[in-house]
Amino acid sequence: MRISARADYAVRAALQLAAAQDEGPLKAEAVADAQGISHKFLEGILGDMRRGGLVQSQRGGNGGYWLARPAAEISVADVIRVVDGPLVSVRGVRPPELAYTGPAESLLTLWIAVRANVRQVLEGVSLADVAAGKLPPEVSALADAPEAWTNP
Repeated sequence: MRISARADYAVRAALQLAAAQDEGPLKAEAVADAQGISHKFLEGILGDMRRGGLVQSQRGGNGGYWLARPAAEISVADVIRVVDGPLVSVRGVRPPELAYTGPAESLLTLWIAVRANVRQVLEGVSLADVAAGKLPPEVSALADAPEAWTNP
């Protein structure tokens, strides 16, 4: 799985909004500056997130963006799906839509297992978890394994 710049920026922007959830709307410029993201690129991402129901916006002097739901109710997977589509695909196709024959036949099961694991991690972590620096124990355990930090 590859995390696109668009998905990374979207999650970072959502986390910035989560951290300010009790402070009212944030201007896109403030989010872009805080996260070191191009303002123009971020505007497109925030538009996708608005259309996807993750953020709301208001124009004007007191306007800006805010999360449409509490941060604890929005998973990292929700954000990635809104801006990039399916979490795991093979050549742009969702694994259940694939078919293999011969010695590659069991490859489909492998791709489904990869998708299941990615889902388990990304759907199991909310914006509130990341913003608070308190990832679920099973996610922390995966990251604590020494081999997780090595480049094979």
